[in-house]
Amino acid sequence: MKIAVPVNENHIESGICPSFGRSPYYLIYTTDTKDEQYLTNPAANSQGGAGIKAAQFLVDQKVNVVLVPRCGDNAAEVLHAAGINIFKSQGESIQENIDAFEHNKLAVLDQFHGGFHGHHG
Repeated sequence: MKIAVPVNENHIESGICPSFGRSPYYLIYTTDTKDEQYLTNPAANSQGGAGIKAAQFLVDQKVNVVLVPRCGDNAAEVLHAAGINIFKSQGESIQENIDAFEHNKLAVLDQFHGGFHGHHG
């Protein structure tokens, strides 16, 4: 199983990024091999639609699960359409969240925000 986590830097101690679509990197963690892969988020600097682009990027990586503190409606729709489950991360520790997920201790994220869609104010 492949787990995606939005992270601040490309190492396990960096902490979970609070923004899904604008996260600088994603950790792709493969549970059976314990392999860690850090990928630069191609949507991080998008003018708009970053969540959708980021979600599609993770779909293309063939991930099964995303662990995030929060997620927008549009990104969630893309992930759900691809059969990717979204779980709510707890705190900033990447390793603790992966462990919690593997022990069925994270809740499914079922509340999504409307997204910012380039509105400033």
